[in-house]
Amino acid sequence: MLIKNASLIITPSEVKKNQSILIEGNIIKKIGPSKGMDKTDEVIDASGFLVMPGLINAHTHLAMTLFRGYEDNLPLQKWLEKIFPVEDRLTEKHVYWGSMLGCLEMIKSGTTCFNDMYYFMDEVAKSVGKTGIRGCLTRAISSKGNWKKRLKTMTEKIKNIKNSSRIEWILGPHAIYTCSEELLVRIKELADNYNKKIHIHVSETEKELKDCLREHGKRPVEYLDDIGLMSNRTIAAHCCWLNDKEMDILSKRGVSVVHNPVSNMKLAAGIAPVVKMLEKSINVSLGTDGAASNNNLDMFEEMKTASLLQKISMKNSLALDAKTCLKMATINGAKALGINSGVIESGKKADLILINLKSPNLKPMHNPYSTIVYSCHGENVDTTIVDGKVLMKNRKTSLDEEKIYEKIEDCKAELF
Repeated sequence: MLIKNASLIITPSEVKKNQSILIEGNIIKKIGPSKGMDKTDEVIDASGFLVMPGLINAHTHLAMTLFRGYEDNLPLQKWLEKIFPVEDRLTEKHVYWGSMLGCLEMIKSGTTCFNDMYYFMDEVAKSVGKTGIRGCLTRAISSKGNWKKRLKTMTEKIKNIKNSSRIEWILGPHAIYTCSEELLVRIKELADNYNKKIHIHVSETEKELKDCLREHGKRPVEYLDDIGLMSNRTIAAHCCWLNDKEMDILSKRGVSVVHNPVSNMKLAAGIAPVVKMLEKSINVSLGTDGAASNNNLDMFEEMKTASLLQKISMKNSLALDAKTCLKMATINGAKALGINSGVIESGKKADLILINLKSPNLKPMHNPYSTIVYSCHGENVDTTIVDGKVLMKNRKTSLDEEKIYEKIEDCKAELF
């Protein structure tokens, strides 16, 4: 594939004008003048378009698209009390169609990879296979019920299922308040044995912090570090309630953090000290959380909100600039998930999006980074390419979108 005559190519550290991108298979082969790149199977003329790395949603619960708008305006614990009973009624069919809707929403808003923790993950994997997006998947494991059986099932998946070029299976203890120490230690041992990532909620609310201090005499990051769970394989979602000592632990252990500003604001969970974490060289990425607490999966909105939240909370308009936000949503997410993407350069996975610059909200462009973060939104995405394959062009996908919408209405009627 040849993407020729790109008006702008944007990476977190570089802007190029009027360049072309040659893709062989699922890898970016060359960037430069299109001369000598003509013999390709497919050509996309990117004149009038901005080409950038696909966005990476580093923390979500994909099938919670089914809960979009259900029981809004509640604090986290009361909200969970409303959500959990409905989740107990979920079936494989519900999770499949909820995941299909989520994949469609992400493809149409420029996300090329997501990190998911939910239930019936085989169904989520089917939706990934069907839609062509990239995903890191794990079943949310808690101490509720027969956790040993669920952990054994996840272990078999990790041992026996060969990862595709687009699916990676990882481990997902839900949180310290839903997992026993025995379960957390077992998961840590599995991650060590099979060199797998661990995706876990950490310090999302002040209540979680106070409960951990009362039950363990330690703060959440200290507790998890003492049992060996904090390492460069750990992906810690939220991290709103950290002190300096905890941030130093995260930095020392190489833990990646996922900031979810919209969800944190909506649930009044807290404000993550993102600027301070970045100053301490912690790899901070971005996520939307589930659509139930967001209420969308638009990573452009997440970038803008992340920047504005830090500015107002720190009373500093210079805090968390646009270029840093773009880095969090691309290359930092790729580092957190361990995937070879997040930047447009030779040898990287061909996960790219094209933004239509002929849009009123993108004119005029004084600074492309500011335009992407503060002005752009998902509907400005014209083309989405994942693993070297076009999933959307001219805002059209090959998916039966009407069928997805119909199935979602059926699921809503059954669940609610």
